[in-house]
Amino acid sequence: MSHPAHIYTLGIEEEFQIVDPETRELRSHIQEILAGGKMFLKEHVKPEMHQSVVELGTEICGDVRCARQQVIQMRSKLAMLAARDGLRIASAGTHPFSHWMDQLITADERYATIVQDMQQIARANLIFGLHVHVGIPDREEGIDIMNQARYFLPHLYALSVNSPFWLGQNTGLKAYRQMIFERFPRTGIPDAFESLSEYEDYLKLLVTTGCIDNAKKIWWDIRLHPLFDTIEFRICDAQSRVDDTIALAAIMQAIVVKLHKLRSENVTFRMYPRRLIEENRWRASRYGLDGKMIDFGRKCETDERELLHEMLEFIAPEIDELGSGREVAHIERIMREGTGADRQLAVWERTGDIKAVVDHLVEETYEDLILTRAHAA
Repeated sequence: MSHPAHIYTLGIEEEFQIVDPETRELRSHIQEILAGGKMFLKEHVKPEMHQSVVELGTEICGDVRCARQQVIQMRSKLAMLAARDGLRIASAGTHPFSHWMDQLITADERYATIVQDMQQIARANLIFGLHVHVGIPDREEGIDIMNQARYFLPHLYALSVNSPFWLGQNTGLKAYRQMIFERFPRTGIPDAFESLSEYEDYLKLLVTTGCIDNAKKIWWDIRLHPLFDTIEFRICDAQSRVDDTIALAAIMQAIVVKLHKLRSENVTFRMYPRRLIEENRWRASRYGLDGKMIDFGRKCETDERELLHEMLEFIAPEIDELGSGREVAHIERIMREGTGADRQLAVWERTGDIKAVVDHLVEETYEDLILTRAHAA
C-alpha cells in the first residue's frame, strides 16, 4: 500500500457477478466465497443483498497505480476462489439474462430490513455498480465540491455504460442498471446543498422521522460519505476491464482536485440545477457515447465525445499533477472502440447468442489478472 503524499486518496469498490460457466447463469454462492476468502481477501470482500453478488473494496490508495495493483490483486484472488468451485466471475452493470426471481437473498439483518421496507423493488434490484471514493480536505469543502461535481456525472456515466441487457432482452438503452436502481428512494442526482449543516440537518431529519435508520441509505449518484471524509461517485456501471475502472477513477480524482483548486482561488465552477443535469443523465443512459448532451452554457446540443474532450482538457493539469496521464489515456480507447455496452452489443449482433455475451464479459473481466494455469483453465 502506498503512503499518499496528498489528501486526495482513492478507494474503489466493485460488484461482481458469480457465474456458472456451463449455464452462464448467476449462481447464489456468496457464502462459500466468504468462507474461502477470509484468509486471502479479509475485510476487502463483502456480501451484497443477492447471494450471486460479491463486492470487493481496495485499501486507501494514494494514486491510481496503487489502485490498479490492488484491483488486479483482488480480482485475481476472487477469480481463484470462484475457480475452486468451478465458477467464474464477471463484471457488468446487469447480467444479460439471469432473472432476479431465481436469486437467493443474503441472510443478513441489514438486507432483511431493506427487503421488508422496499419489498419487490429490493428483490428485483439485481445490479452491479462501481463506486469510487476520493479523499477531501474537510467536509465543509466536500459539500461544495459535491455540488459542483454533479455536472460531470452524466459524462462519467456515458463513459461507463455497461448494462444494455435485462432478463434476456436488449433494452435499447446503453445502461439499464440505473433504471432498476432509481426505483429506490433517495437515488439519482442530489440537490445542491448550501452548507454542511444543511446536509447534516437533512440526514438528521430523515433519521428522526423514521424515513431511514442510518445515513448510508442515501443512495445518490454522488454523495458526501456519512462515515468517511470522501466524496463517493456511485453513478457508474460495474466495468468489465480493469483499465476501464482505473481510468474512470483517475478522472474522478482529478475532478475533485480541480474543483478544490478553483475553490482555493475563489473561483466557483458553475452549478446547474438537478433538473438540467438529469436531462444529460438520461441521454447518457440511452445513448452512451453515441448521443448528444446539452451544453447548458451555450444552450445547444453537443456530441458527447466533444464534451468529454472538453472535460479532459479542463482537468489536464490535475491529471499531470497526479501522475495519472497513462491511465486516463485509456479513455481515448473507450471513445474509439466503444464502451462496455457497445462491446456487449457487438457480440450479440455478431452471434445472436446471449450466452456468448456472458462469455465475453468473463473474458474481459479476466484481462490482466494474475492466475495460475489451473485456475485460468
